[in-house]
Amino acid sequence: MVRTITRSRDGVTPPRGSGPAAGGAAGRRPRVRRLTTILLFLLPALVLFCLLVLAPILLAGYASLFKWNGFGVLPTNFIGFDNFTRLFADEIFLGDLWRGFLLILMSVVIQLPLALAIAMLLNQRMRGRALYRLLFFAPYVLSEVIAGVLFTMVFSPEHGLANSVLGFVGLDGLASTWLSEPSTVMYSLFIVMTWKYFGFHMILYLAGRQSIPTEVTDAAAIDGANSWQIFRYVTLPLLGPTIRISVFLCVIGAIQLFDLVWVLTGGGPVHASETMAVTMFEFGFKRFQVGYASAISVVMFIISLVFALGYQRFVMRRDIQGAVTNMGGGS
Repeated sequence: MVRTITRSRDGVTPPRGSGPAAGGAAGRRPRVRRLTTILLFLLPALVLFCLLVLAPILLAGYASLFKWNGFGVLPTNFIGFDNFTRLFADEIFLGDLWRGFLLILMSVVIQLPLALAIAMLLNQRMRGRALYRLLFFAPYVLSEVIAGVLFTMVFSPEHGLANSVLGFVGLDGLASTWLSEPSTVMYSLFIVMTWKYFGFHMILYLAGRQSIPTEVTDAAAIDGANSWQIFRYVTLPLLGPTIRISVFLCVIGAIQLFDLVWVLTGGGPVHASETMAVTMFEFGFKRFQVGYASAISVVMFIISLVFALGYQRFVMRRDIQGAVTNMGGGS
């Protein structure tokens, strides 16, 4: 048996199976294995995402084009965009849009500044501040149902805590049937929302404040800045990313608000506290107009999506770019 021996120019015999083609194949194998591993890890999450997120969105969009009572496998009575035409001619739904905007406005103007102020206060050295933090955050841990039942008793017109406190301080004239009056029910609902959710935003602001190096504020104090100037020109700008995230979560939560309203008022009196989610539930599960309720859900989804994309594009753009740059190791 005769072997053929080939030598390279420098006199060294290359090993069998070497060369550009073999090196390319060997380099592709780890990449293929890596991609296979990534896909295997992502597959369960992708399946759940498609089943629990994408499929309901597509089904709601499909059902919104039909007159359907929810019975049967799929709707068959196609009516096109009539549900959407009816939607934007419905005074109740238009009122839902206005009430949602009012809740968002009050939350951004009142609830979030209150949470920021308490966070700045609890960042100071004081006795028992850990207990205060726990007490302020505790309402957020409670479920919306518990909060709703609790404040149903607080706002009770006969023996409720709200009217009792007003009577005790001599303000009996301000006593009201808080949840039964169209003129006061939205403000009562906002009080409950603030009590329930401001602790979450307070913790966000507190974490953001504690991530600011003390050297920065100390340097501003050495330069002669007082407490307000340090907060205005140093702390507040550095809290910008945290504040923007907080506003985003607050707005999305107000758009989708349901369970707290349902337990407190059921949307009443005379639709005075209804939100889009409550109206959707009413038509879908009590009146069995699932096609119309699906149209409401599609509008809610579009409003949330447009706000989220616009907010990330124009408000959080610098924060997202900074995060991507840091993750990529760029300068």
